[in-house]
Amino acid sequence: MAKIKTVAGTKEHPVVSEKKWLAARKALLVKEKQFTRLRDQLNRQRRSLPWVKVDREYVFDGPNGKETLAALFGSKSQLIVYHFMFAPGWGDGCAHCSFWADHYDGVLPHLGQRDTSLVVISRAPWKEIAPFKKRMGWKFKWVSSFPNNFNHDFHVSFTPEEMKSGSVFYNYANKEPICEEREGVSAFYKDKKGAIYHTYSAYERGIDMLNTTYHFLDLTAKGRNEKPDSAQDWVTYHDEYHD
Repeated sequence: MAKIKTVAGTKEHPVVSEKKWLAARKALLVKEKQFTRLRDQLNRQRRSLPWVKVDREYVFDGPNGKETLAALFGSKSQLIVYHFMFAPGWGDGCAHCSFWADHYDGVLPHLGQRDTSLVVISRAPWKEIAPFKKRMGWKFKWVSSFPNNFNHDFHVSFTPEEMKSGSVFYNYANKEPICEEREGVSAFYKDKKGAIYHTYSAYERGIDMLNTTYHFLDLTAKGRNEKPDSAQDWVTYHDEYHD
């Protein structure tokens, strides 16, 4: 059986007839359908999680001045928050969070049709966020949690004392800190009386679902083509790629 040359990041693959390829594809399709049904079940379980009422009043800084968490919902009853790694004094936001954020503007009209708002939140002051957002050309709403404890309460920012202790609570476990800021996504619901509830949060690989580029790459022969011990070492800001 003929073999193609090895391609960097992939294994050698056999070259077969269309008939044999179709048989292999149908066999994989059975597993894909099983995965789709399992994903639907998981999504239903996610929606069935209990909620936690958010009693603390959070006030954020942004392009519209001071805004409460309730105001970030706009006219919608649901709010998705992306926790963007951007600490005070960094100058630029995290390149990897920027990779994720490049996908957000296009989904905003569609989320709005499903009674959902999307807001990005970082701990850096708004005056530091604004020029970086302008450079990136993003239109989505982005506000600063610098005046409050929002990032700490949702376990994506860590105090100097926590960093020195060698253990922080992140992704639902105590672990050694690697940075004062970490990535994540949280979902909230606001009822007709204005009460706000925290319904879901995910971190680390849990945010993969927000990255459309990865879903495209997963369809290809080379896949994400990343190094196991240094994934995303190829990622930079979209205005810094050379090709």
